[in-house]
Amino acid sequence: MIAELLNYLNSDIAMGLAQAAGAIVLCAAVVLVCRRFAVHVERETAISVARGLVQMVFVGMVLAVLLHGNLLVGLLILLVMTFAAAMTASHRAKDIKGSLLLSFYAIAAGSGVVIAGMLATGTLIPDIAVLVPVGSMIIANTMNACAQSVERFRADVTAHVGQIEAGLALGAEPGATVAPYVQSAVYASLLPRLDMLKSLGLVWIPGVMAGMMVSGASPVYAGIYQFVIVAMILAASGIAGLIVTLLLRARAFSAAAQLTLRPRVQHEPAPYRLANSMPGRS
Repeated sequence: MIAELLNYLNSDIAMGLAQAAGAIVLCAAVVLVCRRFAVHVERETAISVARGLVQMVFVGMVLAVLLHGNLLVGLLILLVMTFAAAMTASHRAKDIKGSLLLSFYAIAAGSGVVIAGMLATGTLIPDIAVLVPVGSMIIANTMNACAQSVERFRADVTAHVGQIEAGLALGAEPGATVAPYVQSAVYASLLPRLDMLKSLGLVWIPGVMAGMMVSGASPVYAGIYQFVIVAMILAASGIAGLIVTLLLRARAFSAAAQLTLRPRVQHEPAPYRLANSMPGRS
């Protein structure tokens, strides 16, 4: 019996690895096409593909062991996922002090409120086989919303340093000088989720609905449940985008109401610096 199970698993894993190899070949072909147009993503793509495969195999092994764990185990797994998501999102603001904590607070607040609400209303059952996959989808989208908010707020503020400092010089409150950029950052984090909700069922049928239908659930109920999940993703993204932008706004000014969020220093190429340092160059 055990030998048959091991043989089944080995054949299943071998088939999965073959399918993964096909996906990697397709990704490599796309990278080569991008390289043809001077878009160099070879290194980042190789790292991302390798990490993604290893991480998913590891997650599968962990879930196989913890598949029948209790609610506490599931929440601990989601907490680890939240921290990993915060590390990824904080890369958008590496030069801002405490960016990891800002991202963690925002992602934890957005996904935590939504997951807790779904558990309280019975929309999400405390079964680790359901809690972790659905929770991970919410956390992942919250992470993307957080990163998009940070990127948009940084870009807008650093592109309008002159206007912001002019407003400060005229006596405006720091929050008022960046209010339009707070609004645009939060909207930028919500826009992909709004489009996702609008196209639900017309452009794409998400995996949760397909999985429920395969397992024998009513197609109508599966569609309604998928709508609930996407709506909760929108709510979590809104919370995270708003919180991280407000926290970042506070970090953008010093205690003396001076703008500290500045454009990143662009280092000149070595030949250019050498040419400018030669005698006769002004």
